[in-house]
Amino acid sequence: MRRILWTVVILPLLLQLSASASHTSSMYKVRLITGKVDTVKAASSDQSSKSAAVPRRKRYRRSSVRHVPWSVLQRRYPGSFVTRGNGGRKLVALTFDDVPDPRYTPKVLDILAKHHTRATFFVLGSRAAKYPELVKRMVREGHLVGNHSYSHALFAKSSLASYRKQIERTDQLLARLTGYRPRFIRPPYGEILPRQVEWSREHGYIVVNWDVDSVDWTSIGSDKIMANIRKTLQPGSIILQHAGGGDSQDLSGTVNAVPKLIRYLKAKGYQAVTVDELLGQRGLRG
Repeated sequence: MRRILWTVVILPLLLQLSASASHTSSMYKVRLITGKVDTVKAASSDQSSKSAAVPRRKRYRRSSVRHVPWSVLQRRYPGSFVTRGNGGRKLVALTFDDVPDPRYTPKVLDILAKHHTRATFFVLGSRAAKYPELVKRMVREGHLVGNHSYSHALFAKSSLASYRKQIERTDQLLARLTGYRPRFIRPPYGEILPRQVEWSREHGYIVVNWDVDSVDWTSIGSDKIMANIRKTLQPGSIILQHAGGGDSQDLSGTVNAVPKLIRYLKAKGYQAVTVDELLGQRGLRG
């Protein structure tokens, strides 16, 4: 009787539970690989953070948020959502996110000044409030300042009202520091919803993402950063790097890569310009 009970009832039940556990484990691994688990955790802490700590993951591709493919946004909002400039000339834009950061931003500015190179810095409002002199230095040395939200918000999980508040609050602060209201927006993680792009277009903004990702936010070395950039670099490229990050991020690889990148671009006949120059929108600086 015991053998029959084991064979007919208990053993099938154990096998079913085992299969279920295996499936759950596999699903959990998939969520980790695609960033879904990280997305939920990072977005939750990011939305509530008042210190604007930058989450470790920079991009949420294939995430549980309402991701809209960039190609869709480009077709729907031509000229108002861009990832690169015109490829007719060998111009590229160096862009640096999550600034200002006293650990890395001054070093990047020093290197750019030494090599007479201008870049675009996408500024977090909360950090600009803490380190206003670094923002003023960016403008003083000829760089372009753009809007990267106030607290590194994940716009794909934000209402339109929340999005507007993030942009307008940062704009007002940067206008006081720079003398002009930034007209270029880079959404944190590159994620933004159609209605947010539409509002931006209606209010004279251009949303600027990128076509070359250095992946420097993963704290890799300068050689790997350079390899990542070379893979997809082309005339008109917008290159994503970081001159600021979270407490656990080591961006020394970025600092070391900047002079290498400048020399590489010059050797290949490229000229590094600001985003407004690349897009032929110099009138939007003020």
